[in-house]
Amino acid sequence: MNLPEEKKIILFDGICNLCDSMVQYVIRHDKRDIFRFVALQSDLGKEILAHIGIDTKHIDSVVLYEPGKAYYYKSSAAIEIVKEFGGLFHLGTIFKIIPGTLRNIVYDYIAKNRYKWFGKKDACMIPTEELRAKFL
Repeated sequence: MNLPEEKKIILFDGICNLCDSMVQYVIRHDKRDIFRFVALQSDLGKEILAHIGIDTKHIDSVVLYEPGKAYYYKSSAAIEIVKEFGGLFHLGTIFKIIPGTLRNIVYDYIAKNRYKWFGKKDACMIPTEELRAKFL
């Protein structure tokens, strides 16, 4: 796999409106240009998941992959992402005091209902020219 060095990769559900909003939010707040994005449904997304050993039957929303270092999924991924924004966003790490099992109950409930509540697209979003470099 040819992944950019020193970038953290967010794998997301490319047809989910909530996930799309999350990606747009991260792009706006990623002042240090840390993140790159890959749709879970893409060939590269599937290749990354297979490489790190995540079964797509169990993960269908957000995965944060730090090549050669670590990966996070569900609520842990969300916490690790906002941690990178600094400032008041860093307060989001306080949720780490809640056991991952409990955090993921809430996360899974939202993930299970995300299409019903927020809708979904027929296809993955196509980034604008200026954002294209952020997508792998």
